[in-house]
Amino acid sequence: MGLGERFRAAREERGLTLSEVGEQLRIRSVYLSAIEEENWKAIGAPVYIRGFLRTYARFLGLDPEEAVGEFNTASGVAPSSAPAIESRVSPGQRSMKPLLWIAGIVAIALIGFVIYVYVSPPRAVTTAQQSAAPAVSPSAAAAAVTAHPSPRPQPLLSRTLALNVISASWLRVTIDGKVSMEGIFPRGTSKIFHGKTAVVRAGNAGGIQLTVNGKAAPKLGGVGDVAEKSFTL
Repeated sequence: MGLGERFRAAREERGLTLSEVGEQLRIRSVYLSAIEEENWKAIGAPVYIRGFLRTYARFLGLDPEEAVGEFNTASGVAPSSAPAIESRVSPGQRSMKPLLWIAGIVAIALIGFVIYVYVSPPRAVTTAQQSAAPAVSPSAAAAAVTAHPSPRPQPLLSRTLALNVISASWLRVTIDGKVSMEGIFPRGTSKIFHGKTAVVRAGNAGGIQLTVNGKAAPKLGGVGDVAEKSFTL
């Protein structure tokens, strides 16, 4: 029985079609059919034939090296020096090798450029750039500082109520009988009120800080307490 006939018999014994074997091995069924018909020209170069023979033989439980040896004898082609590699590399994969090399070189170049940008020291200012910058005399700098003094904090005026929310709370603030603030306010809310009298009601008394006429007032209550207090400003 010839080499191709043994492959066909082993496949048919397992009840498999060429298409089913091709899907499992990811080899086109036309190449598997060429092996069974020993139509080596349909496959191409001997290196591809040996690779397909080994893969197909292992799948069918045949001796892959015996199959390759029989092909070498029948075709008169010298055996390859690297059969293991041939069996794993398809024609498409070999054609991709140059592209993979180019992609690797480009990736290395990009990585090197990024490292250069982040690691290289900042560029020194040249003498021409230094001379182009306008000179500022000490007296001019002092005059600039004097002309724009830093603002001083203004003291709180009398008849004021300052409110700071340190923990979210529902609030209602009534100034001189009129509701000036009502709702749920988040942490960080602050406001100053002016008037003669103030009534503060809080749903989270421990989350409110009050300053009356510039002086800190005692807390209305604890965290989660509902409290109300009146103040004379």
